[in-house]
Amino acid sequence: MFLKRPLTLGCLLAAGLSTGTGAQGQTLGPEEFSGLRARNIGPATMSGRIVDLAVVEADPNVFYVASATGGLWKTTNNAVTFTALFQNEDVHSIGDIAVHQVDTSLVWLGSGERANRQSTSWGDGVYRSRDGGQGWENVGLTDSRHIGRIALHPTDTQVLFVAAMGHLWGPNDERGLYKSSDGGESWERVLFVDEDTGVVDVALDPENPDIVYAASYQRRRRPYGFHGGGPGSALWKSTDAGQTWSKLTNAGIDNGLPAGDIGRIGISVYRSDPRIVYVSVEQGLRYNASTAYEERLAGVYRSEDRGETWEFMSDWNPRPMYASQILVDPSDDQRIYMENSFSWSDDGGRTFTSARQTLHGDDRFLWVDPSDSRHVVKADDGGLGISYDRAITWLYVTHLPVSQFYRVSFDYRKPYWVYGGLQDNGSWAGPNATYRSEGILNHDWVKWGGGDGFLNLVDTTDNRSLYVESQYLGLDRVDLVSGQRQRIRPGDPTGAIGPRKNWTTWQDLEAPQQRLGNAMAPANWDGPFLISAHDPSTIYSGTNILWKSPDQGRTWENLGDMTTGVDRRTLEIMGELPTPETLSLDDGIPYFPTLTAIAESPVERGVLYVGTDDGNVRVSRDDGRSWTDVADNMPGLPTDTWINGIEASRFAPGRIYVAANNYRNDDYANYLFLSEDYGATWAELTGSLPPERVVRTVREDPRNPDVLYVGTEFGAYFSLDRGDSWNELTAGLPMVAVNDLVIHPRDNDLILGTHGRGIWILDNVNAFQEMGPEIGETPTHLFT
Repeated sequence: MFLKRPLTLGCLLAAGLSTGTGAQGQTLGPEEFSGLRARNIGPATMSGRIVDLAVVEADPNVFYVASATGGLWKTTNNAVTFTALFQNEDVHSIGDIAVHQVDTSLVWLGSGERANRQSTSWGDGVYRSRDGGQGWENVGLTDSRHIGRIALHPTDTQVLFVAAMGHLWGPNDERGLYKSSDGGESWERVLFVDEDTGVVDVALDPENPDIVYAASYQRRRRPYGFHGGGPGSALWKSTDAGQTWSKLTNAGIDNGLPAGDIGRIGISVYRSDPRIVYVSVEQGLRYNASTAYEERLAGVYRSEDRGETWEFMSDWNPRPMYASQILVDPSDDQRIYMENSFSWSDDGGRTFTSARQTLHGDDRFLWVDPSDSRHVVKADDGGLGISYDRAITWLYVTHLPVSQFYRVSFDYRKPYWVYGGLQDNGSWAGPNATYRSEGILNHDWVKWGGGDGFLNLVDTTDNRSLYVESQYLGLDRVDLVSGQRQRIRPGDPTGAIGPRKNWTTWQDLEAPQQRLGNAMAPANWDGPFLISAHDPSTIYSGTNILWKSPDQGRTWENLGDMTTGVDRRTLEIMGELPTPETLSLDDGIPYFPTLTAIAESPVERGVLYVGTDDGNVRVSRDDGRSWTDVADNMPGLPTDTWINGIEASRFAPGRIYVAANNYRNDDYANYLFLSEDYGATWAELTGSLPPERVVRTVREDPRNPDVLYVGTEFGAYFSLDRGDSWNELTAGLPMVAVNDLVIHPRDNDLILGTHGRGIWILDNVNAFQEMGPEIGETPTHLFT
């Protein structure tokens, strides 16, 4: 019986690597590696975050599915099969998708997700397709970064509005509401507030499209927190196709809408009678992950006179920072759907019922068939669901391979298994190959952990002990044979997600925050840990403290606070210090500062390296008893830059690689460094990387010290000269974020964990490892 796995360049005569007869010492470029092909092993059973849908109303079997970070997908047979679109453009993240119902070959795509997550990716403007999504053209607004909504004129294919949210991590000018009257050839900004405020939603009156509603939104995320509102957020109305605007919130009159600072707003116009308009308004909300809310002053509002006056219906508006999507059934003005925590109302928003059956608790978008309200399609963090009984029961799609991995690893079984953690879909493991002719299937994958999955490591000495991580260093040790599970999070015997009584308040103010576990051990969303290369019973993990366990996590030793110790209560967001009135305060970032990277030298016992989210890089050569700060030695590294990955060389004890990124401070430059002397001096390695790739991880090849691999927000790259030059690793990969990558030492496979297209494997990377200077001096080479 033969193992089912594809053959790549190994053992083949690589004519494609020829430099030409007599070409002595010619530099090899990316075209010489174009024959390499990675394979996708899924999984698709849990899919990934879907943010938007666009359905052809004349034929609802045809619709487009917009993934947060996995591109665009199209079905022509009601989700039986999908075709991948928008896979090789310059970006991969999508905020909105719209198809024109008059000319269904005309499709518009707004790049850059509209969510405000700490893991949200960004785009480069608006794209247009004239052939049903087969080909795409960028038509502008390239610095808008995040598109909240595209609203198309119902009859005129040349007219559209684009809600441009602007940069999430900093101020910028290209934000607001834009209008095109010539099919995207040119743009006019028709609504602008300021450089901190964009527009998140826009809706047209279907009877009179000169009536336009828009929601401006002031928000800012930083490495240390989030601020989700302010005076810039407002509801607006135009009656002349965007030439002039009236402010409906804080308008100085009592029209029923709330006064004061507000946050995110969602808009829905009733299709059968557009005098009726619904909005969801964020104000006075304090979020925590137990779905307990305090001080919910705003919520759902209804107007029956096109927005002149409003009636407060209820305070239901689950986690508006993330979704705030409200939808009125196009045939029933009393039937209201609310996203994020999927629910509906049959009394115009006065009361809501939560779904009894749903694939995932975090919902992003809903489409209701205007010709049959029983037909509903839902997008959520678990993928796509279709209902034919008005959202009571669902058929879930399990063949959209858009899973969002944060971290990947492997074991030493034969065939080896791959392990990884997913955005809000737990931790999973599956084989890299199978003996079946049909290959790897969804049911080959096993779920080992819940929540948001992150790093999973197997003790490869016995392939039995699995360390499973969820958010904020929720760490378990699992026996893969017996299934026995032990929670081992340092500093907190209850683990990362402890009893709700452990929830505390931020800065002792009346603002409950997400305080998971013991506040004495605050950990990063993606908390680091590792198994020692010198003793598999020894585990290191990081909260704000570096912890060491000599006994597989049964006991822990505190090696000290590795951060700068900065107090984030002293750090401004949009020019202000947080107060009890700050909306969605620090949503998703309950702790700061924290550790983000840990590495151990595999060749010199006792050499440790750590990195933090507030810019520290520290080195110890005595197993953590003393430390040296080395970040200031890195040329050109801004202060407080997030340290994303550290790789200690297996060839030289003092050699170390550091990958850092600073996009959380609105700086999208590449930061990658090499030290040969334990961090005393550094060389910068990003010279030939394309600009603004944003480096997420770096790995040294286990067999050739000159070969390096990096994963970036926009693909993977490799170097054959220890970082002096770089080539893109195309290998059939779509444009996608490569959050993590590892090389299997035994099988010599490169395993890539993408945040949007699952796990990919490039089998047997000897083509890189054997690529010495002599290769460029011969016309052909036979790889081993």
